Amino acid sequence: MRYKIFLLSLFLFVNLTTFSTPIWGPTGHRAVGKIAEKHLKKRVKRKIKKLLNGESLAFVSTYADEIKSDKNYNDFYTWHYVNFPFNSKYEDSKKNPKGDLITGIATCIKILKDKKSSKKDNVFYLKMLVHLIGDLHQPLHIGRAEDKGGNSIQVQWFKKGTNLHRVWDINMIDEWDMSYVELADNTKFLSKKEIKSYQDGTVLDWVYESQKLAISVYKSANSGDKLRYRYSYDHFGTVRKQIQKGGIRLAKILNDIFK
Repeated sequence: MRYKIFLLSLFLFVNLTTFSTPIWGPTGHRAVGKIAEKHLKKRVKRKIKKLLNGESLAFVSTYADEIKSDKNYNDFYTWHYVNFPFNSKYEDSKKNPKGDLITGIATCIKILKDKKSSKKDNVFYLKMLVHLIGDLHQPLHIGRAEDKGGNSIQVQWFKKGTNLHRVWDINMIDEWDMSYVELADNTKFLSKKEIKSYQDGTVLDWVYESQKLAISVYKSANSGDKLRYRYSYDHFGTVRKQIQKGGIRLAKILNDIFK
């Protein structure tokens, strides 16, 4: 009996550390939503609040992950990431026939801009968009297909089994031990010029930017590495910067849509 319990525990451990869901954790996504709200135009903020029946962007930011448990939304699973060879052009790469992060964001924007879209569709695709812009800024969502964006690279985080993707999604943020509100309220002060520089470019430009970061992330750790304080010291600043960029850029897109 004890042996069976041991095997079950081992099975759960392996599955939790190897096949963890590829996302910013809830804290990261909510911080992106909170930051975005700070940069929304007042009239846009009012329109969005009305559309979401008073719910905040932070609150709805995790919706796209929550629906993964419902098979009726399986068609949207591949929207959370995009894989194409490093240092290559997305336009020239083989596309996922089920869609990807780039086509998912484009679909959301198209539906939200369409005056004929129903309120139900507008609510759904707004929630999706908030989440996907967050995903875009987690570098390993534009990682390598062969290791599932770092999910197959097993490492330790303070002596506990995890994987490289989860370290960037959740572990570093959780170790910092701040709420999403605290993360959002403690972003770096930026001038108007700096904010504009973050908002310049297209979604595809931002994807290439994240992919360059992904290349660096892969060089930062190897399978079996024991990651601790030094890793967070070296890389958590990048996590914070990406969350801030995600929020600022999400606001730009929403200001353009709901202007």
